[in-house]
Amino acid sequence: MEFLKRIFGICETKSPLDKNCWRYADGKVQVQLSGARELDEKGAAIRLEGGGLPTRLLVIHGTDGEYHAFANKCTHFGRRLDPMPGQPLVRCCSVNKSTFQYDGSKVTGPAKNAIQSYPVEKREGALLITVGH
Repeated sequence: MEFLKRIFGICETKSPLDKNCWRYADGKVQVQLSGARELDEKGAAIRLEGGGLPTRLLVIHGTDGEYHAFANKCTHFGRRLDPMPGQPLVRCCSVNKSTFQYDGSKVTGPAKNAIQSYPVEKREGALLITVGH
């Protein structure tokens, strides 16, 4: 089953259960951590799509304890990304398994370029992710 998921580019990271835990306006995404319980644990992640976002996002509570955000699109075939369990890395969900560091730089795989990372600020129980402007 895992191999078929990779062939079809089906990522493991899900959208948040509480669809109202985030919003996008004026080039910034605000994620209320109280509504995004999926991010409670280090290594956990959510994907954000729609809602006027200029690109789909992967938001990770990193193994380093920090929060990281990426354009959820591998630079090889454009597939979605997933965090690598127990490691400070992100990988493409397809068969090629390109991997990237939290700064977006490529570690391994056929991807030719880094993935886009975005600045994340934690403020008053929320994450503020600057994706534009």
